[in-house]
Amino acid sequence: MLVQPSETVFYLIEKAIKQYRKLAQQNISDRVDNLTLDQVLLLQFLVKNPELSQSEIAELIFKDNASVTRMIALMVKNKFLKRKTHSNDRRRFSIELTSKTKEILPELNAIIISNRAKALHNISQTEINNIETTLNTVIKNCSK
Repeated sequence: MLVQPSETVFYLIEKAIKQYRKLAQQNISDRVDNLTLDQVLLLQFLVKNPELSQSEIAELIFKDNASVTRMIALMVKNKFLKRKTHSNDRRRFSIELTSKTKEILPELNAIIISNRAKALHNISQTEINNIETTLNTVIKNCSK
């Protein structure tokens, strides 16, 4: 017997992710123009690891290299990032945050904290730990 997709845990996981992304994007768009949730993720990784290459960023934000290249080009155009020739390898670019981005980072962090708090409201730390353990097991099972 065929199980309906909507009756699986994977459907619920996907639905939860889509709802969270919708909430997060709306809250970002309400406060900052021309910035997507995926672009905010990219910025967060660059803040912590400014030396990341485009391919490393792509892997971290679950995008292909071409998508990240387009995303970065748009962020350069909108003055969220600047691209410079890499100091050690002229074939590569280094990506840097602009002063505009540095100014809005505290606001973006506040939005992210608020989004996460809303999404996790009424969920205990024990429940969060259990979800993390279960999802890590699913990831391991699918990586074999």
